[in-house]
Amino acid sequence: MPDMLDPHPSAFVAMANEAENCKKLNGRAETRPRLEINFIPVPGTNDGQFQKDFPAYTDGLVYSNPGRYVVMPEYPKKAEIVYNLKPRPDDVYVLTFPKCGTTWMQELVWLVINQCDFEKAKTPLNIRSPFLEMNYMLPKVLTDKYERDAIVYQTGIPGISKFLEILDYWNLRDVLRPHVKKLVNMICGHVMRDVEEMEQMTETRIIKSHLPLYLLNPELLDTSKVVYVARNPKDVLVSYFHYHKLIHFHQFTGDLESFADYFMSDKVYASPFFPHLLDAWSKRHHPNLLFVFYEDLKRDLRGEIQKVVSFLGKSLSEEQLTKLTEHLRVDQFAKNEAVNYEVCKELGFMNNSGHFIRKGKTGDWKNHFSPELNARIDLWIETNLQGTDLSFVTELDQQD
Repeated sequence: MPDMLDPHPSAFVAMANEAENCKKLNGRAETRPRLEINFIPVPGTNDGQFQKDFPAYTDGLVYSNPGRYVVMPEYPKKAEIVYNLKPRPDDVYVLTFPKCGTTWMQELVWLVINQCDFEKAKTPLNIRSPFLEMNYMLPKVLTDKYERDAIVYQTGIPGISKFLEILDYWNLRDVLRPHVKKLVNMICGHVMRDVEEMEQMTETRIIKSHLPLYLLNPELLDTSKVVYVARNPKDVLVSYFHYHKLIHFHQFTGDLESFADYFMSDKVYASPFFPHLLDAWSKRHHPNLLFVFYEDLKRDLRGEIQKVVSFLGKSLSEEQLTKLTEHLRVDQFAKNEAVNYEVCKELGFMNNSGHFIRKGKTGDWKNHFSPELNARIDLWIETNLQGTDLSFVTELDQQD
């Protein structure tokens, strides 16, 4: 079993001191928060069994210090840029640990903000609601490939793939980056906005992120609305395992038992699990933060939608509420091409077996865990929740 990076989430409390530094922007002095954090290689992720289980992670993983939040090695280069995205009063951030219902809540929030405009909601969700850090997590060679593949797929123009490969070969892509970006946006929509493009958005921004609050702008909670979704760790673990099998970039080759070891020892992207949730849980009484449990959405979807509507200061008619509830039911949601990312299979981002939106069931972990693994996970949960008032529902008698 991999070594534990940190035995208890209490280490997470020692967060970055947010010093202020002045920078000249547009000819005037502007105070911007400085990210007082560095990133350190995660021990054991650069060689041995880890590299066999994650062959795509050629440079291993790194974690933040303090905080120990695990990211791809590419991210530290841009972490401060993301940190300095200035929040707006009309922004809504959807924050989660991965596989906790992020896409589900993004769609819910977008439709509430946009008065249930189901016609506009046919536009892919990643265009309507940008993923804050995604553009900075992947190695440049992969982002270039994804841009190229998306252009080829959408245009079908003979020879365009070869032309883009030539640009890459002669390292001309960076020189022509603004023009390439415009081409990608014109053909594919804003599928992978960077921070600069998010700053240029004029509509209400509904921003998705898996980053913990301390890696986001320190003015966020006092400025914007934040919806945080938490899910029980057993179902998260199972869903995250299947996700790592599905996505080409993660390319996990091991079994569930070995993935569980990595998950519990904080050696997967976005870990550690408990500090991420506990930080948001500690801020749940802030008027700008709504803490939602995935299991409550499964138990009473309509009721939880009404809570989100109220939190966002909106109102929906009975007809809109009924339509939205039906739209978000998991069996319907999984068929929705605007949110299920099935197109990523054609683009080569995902394997053909499996689906981005899988079962969505609470308690599916029972179909995956051996008694021995379940006992180890129970102990891990108990240890990490000791001294806290956070608890989870891991089974439901009835669910939507």
